[in-house]
Amino acid sequence: MNEALVITLLVISIFALLGCGVWVGLTLAGTAWIGMEIFSSRPAGDAMAVTVWGAASSWTLTALPLFLWMGEILFRTRLSEDLFKGLAPWLNRLPGRLLHTNVIGCAIFAAVSGSSAATCATVGKMTIPELKRRGYPEDKVLGTLSGAGTLGLLIPPSIIMIVYGVAADVSIAKLFIAGIVPGIMLAALFMGYIAWWAIRNPGRVPAADQDMTLRQKLYQSRHLIPVMVLIAAVLGSIYAGIATATEAAAIGVVGALALSIVQGSLTIATFTQSLMGATRLYCMIALILAGAQFLTLSMGYIGLPRALAEWIGGLGLSQFWLIMALMVSYVVLGCFLDGISIVVLTMGVLLPTVQAAGIDLIWFGIFVVLVVEMAQITPPVGFNLFVLSGMTGRELPYIARASLPMFILMIGAVLLLYVLPGIATWLPQNMRM
Repeated sequence: MNEALVITLLVISIFALLGCGVWVGLTLAGTAWIGMEIFSSRPAGDAMAVTVWGAASSWTLTALPLFLWMGEILFRTRLSEDLFKGLAPWLNRLPGRLLHTNVIGCAIFAAVSGSSAATCATVGKMTIPELKRRGYPEDKVLGTLSGAGTLGLLIPPSIIMIVYGVAADVSIAKLFIAGIVPGIMLAALFMGYIAWWAIRNPGRVPAADQDMTLRQKLYQSRHLIPVMVLIAAVLGSIYAGIATATEAAAIGVVGALALSIVQGSLTIATFTQSLMGATRLYCMIALILAGAQFLTLSMGYIGLPRALAEWIGGLGLSQFWLIMALMVSYVVLGCFLDGISIVVLTMGVLLPTVQAAGIDLIWFGIFVVLVVEMAQITPPVGFNLFVLSGMTGRELPYIARASLPMFILMIGAVLLLYVLPGIATWLPQNMRM
């Protein structure tokens, strides 16, 4: 069998179906069916039924709709306003001043959301009008928010990590723990860039607000207490070994409902909207996962993973160049597909190759999340670009240009992760689960 011909046909099938407006999940399943019917003797119908049922009934996947619902509930609370009130007094003396609220706000909200788009939209609703009113340059406001919004994927709990954990059959709890230090590192890189830019362009940074006393700052920080308690409840239950990722997600939903009740933002309407929003998003993700599982099975019967692994092995690439090649491939895929589709579409093919190269699957999961983050700010299908364009009315190319420094910093983060793999692996290796 000519593997190049098979790959070409499958790629053409995927892009033809996507170009016709077919849903991603159905596109993956349709391509798998075409591949099995033409290149395999196994009947495609029963294989598809068994695979789709197995993908949809995975217990590990139960955490996903719960985290999605938690994020939807919080999206409708006054959490974003409280974040700004609690953070702003502490940032006046930093170079770049209130621009840092984008990064810190996204990092904090990422720890209770799990979604890049939800993080970007929630924090953006609060910071964009306020920062523009105070005179901060729009390109830096949107660029830093676009980049920092991607922290919703890296700082646990993360929807992409759950999807990767299911696809690669690795511990989701260990993936969550592995994402903590890289998430903090990336947030620090973003804040470092803001400070560097502010020092070089002092005239573009508005004057500081009136200084507060330490007592006043601490009093304003009371607004951060609800979100910090929720983060401690969700992540602390996992790290302490009290709860699994699924049980922690349930704790998060209960905590988010309690928080919205205390804030007075929970009504029948908001409850229904949050539940239906999470249901719609989960159905989309579940369909993509089911289609990708069938495509993985189909490629296994055709023999593509083995052939691809042998081809890459024959190239004699070192670990470094393999990682670089994968990074470029993921960024290119990110120009056409969303992050979840990229992960589930590629794992079946890449995992044998990655394991043969001696790469730790927990480390590889963090690497995948980082490069998928890049895809969130690459046109034409960068989710964060769409979110910000819808919120501000700005064109995608303008927001993409403003996000370019964040994209470059993410490349630097990947290189740091390769040089110092312990950034991702030390915590899960030394933490009792």
